[in-house]
Amino acid sequence: MLGRGYIIGERGLARNTATLCFAFAIVFAFVVPILSPQGRWHTRTSRKSPTVMVLSPKVYTWLCGLFAALGSVTFGYDLGIIASILPAEDFIATTGNPDSTAQGLIVGCLLLGAFASNIYVGNLADMVGRRVAILAGCIVFLLGGGIQAGAQNIHYMYGGRFLAGMGIGMLAMLAPLYQAEIAHPSIRGRLTTLQQFMLGIGALIASFIGYGCYHGLSGQAQWRVPLAIQLLPALPLAFFILLLPESPRYLAMKDRNEEALRVLARLHAHGDIHDSFVVSEHREILAQVQIERQETRDAWAQLFLVKSNFRRLLLGVAIQFSIQLTGVSVIQYYAPLIFESIGIDTSTTLGLQSGNSVIALIGEACCIWFIDRLGRRGPFIWGNALSGLTFVIGTIIIAVYPASTNNHNASRAFVAMTWLFNLVFSSCLGPLSWAIPVEMFNSATRARATAITSSAAWISNFMIAQVSPIAFDRVGWKYYIVFAICGFSNALFFWAFLPETKGIPLEELDTYFEGMPIFVPGSKVHVPEDPNQREEELRQGKVMVPERAESDILDEKEKATIEHVA
Repeated sequence: MLGRGYIIGERGLARNTATLCFAFAIVFAFVVPILSPQGRWHTRTSRKSPTVMVLSPKVYTWLCGLFAALGSVTFGYDLGIIASILPAEDFIATTGNPDSTAQGLIVGCLLLGAFASNIYVGNLADMVGRRVAILAGCIVFLLGGGIQAGAQNIHYMYGGRFLAGMGIGMLAMLAPLYQAEIAHPSIRGRLTTLQQFMLGIGALIASFIGYGCYHGLSGQAQWRVPLAIQLLPALPLAFFILLLPESPRYLAMKDRNEEALRVLARLHAHGDIHDSFVVSEHREILAQVQIERQETRDAWAQLFLVKSNFRRLLLGVAIQFSIQLTGVSVIQYYAPLIFESIGIDTSTTLGLQSGNSVIALIGEACCIWFIDRLGRRGPFIWGNALSGLTFVIGTIIIAVYPASTNNHNASRAFVAMTWLFNLVFSSCLGPLSWAIPVEMFNSATRARATAITSSAAWISNFMIAQVSPIAFDRVGWKYYIVFAICGFSNALFFWAFLPETKGIPLEELDTYFEGMPIFVPGSKVHVPEDPNQREEELRQGKVMVPERAESDILDEKEKATIEHVA
């Protein structure tokens, strides 16, 4: 049981772990029945009179996306738990008393594995489908997590972290890809930002589990138990992911057009394949797939040789690199070292990180709420500028009042800046770094492009993980100046070059980017103010079908009922 100072005993830890498992069981017992073919939750009040609660199509689709994002809990947990594992005495002894370089490699192997997974995951997703690829990611992660929990020396940790990273890299790329492809245009942002929200839940769980194990357990259990707990979220995802509907865009790419129509109806109209919105959406998807095939059958060629696609690819890579230049991974991985430089011990740091995780979750919830109201561009620009400002203030504090001054007010002010940074990052930057790249590409290039942009996230993350310990040793607090400057330079760059993508159907983004100038400010390209506007037009039969695709996609009856607007 949690007591004063959050110190728990072994029985308390066991009870909390059992409670965690029970909570997961309750969640999945609730979610899985909801994911029935037409989004209905069946209850029976008598043998003759079943009661049917019909979920809103958007709620149903959102729940599908929420379940698919469960893999991000493992992502957040694995990122968060390592800070409490590295200082454990038995872990240090088991891994041969690793120096700062070896500890950096333990952290970095997860990121290298995630980077390696992006070499093949895009092709895998296009070959076997989004759901089966997610299942494969779960299996790889479970293998890597098991090796970590049973590690006998540092080489086991390297291998386990690498494999777990491969699984995490697959899940982190596939979840927003799947979410974007099943979403209504008006809630796509709320769906794809679930990735970061679930990551925050994982980090929150990790902070409390790590703090409790660090104080309440000793010996091998102090680090093996928290490493073993990371396996729990991946198990129900692996068992139940195939119960979710497949991506209709993937089905259309494989010429499974009737199945794509049924899935769209299941997601967006309670199974009604004659619903006007579903029919219009289906026509747009088929038309876009045909255009992509007419232009080129090679998705890699489309990605690098088509000017508009290559521009989007560069933007996606820049977004992921910019995230690491905010300094978020430095705080996440090396919080004990950072706080030590201002006079805060490891035990207190782990407790503060628990509070920081709560703040992150609040920020991520705020992002889900405002993303489809305020859009992507504005929050991303202002978030970068504000993150740079928090680093400016934090750098001044740590430069003027180092640990040797024993100034408790300065320590509190520095902690407040890290918390404020985390709130800004979690509400404006982290979720959007996954949501924006995945919604910029067409069906033929989306999986491969997202794999490349995700690989940029992992390799830049690895770079920060390796460079930071050396930078702390060589230049100390001056290292933070880099992130203070980059926050403002990021904001300026994206103000100049990042277009808004709120409310635009995926099939219409090619046309949108082709008409958008490279320098975005002052552009007169229309962006819907109301995210529901384009959905209403689809319900009225206004389909954006290019002339060269119309004859093959629509028969004469459909041409009469569906307005051709482009």
